[in-house]
Amino acid sequence: MSELAEGTCIPCRGGVPPLKGDELADFQQKLRNGWEIIDEHHLEKEYLFSNFKKALDFTIKVGELAENQNHHPDIYLAWGKAKLSIWTHKIDGLTESDFIFAAKADQEL
Repeated sequence: MSELAEGTCIPCRGGVPPLKGDELADFQQKLRNGWEIIDEHHLEKEYLFSNFKKALDFTIKVGELAENQNHHPDIYLAWGKAKLSIWTHKIDGLTESDFIFAAKADQEL
C-alpha cells in the first residue's frame, strides 16, 4: 500500500489555495502509476480493461470508494476503459485529498 493510499480524504471547506508547482510535483512523485496532472487543475488517468463488465465493476468500486471517502471524481465509462478526473471542486484545483483518492482508486484494480 502506498503512503498516500493510507491517508483519508478530508472534506475541503474552501478558502484554501490549490496546490501548485513544486507541491504538485512532490505529490505526483508519491502517486506515480500513470496519473497525469492537467493544467495544475486536476488529476486524470485512464484504466484499460478486457471488456465492458470489468470496466463497469471497477467504476462501481470507485463509486463506493467515493461515497466512503466523501470525495467524488468524474468518471467516464466506455467499453474496455474507465477514466477518472479528480479535483477539489470547492477550490477549483488540487489538494492532498485528491492525491489520496487517486492512490486509493488504484487499489481497486
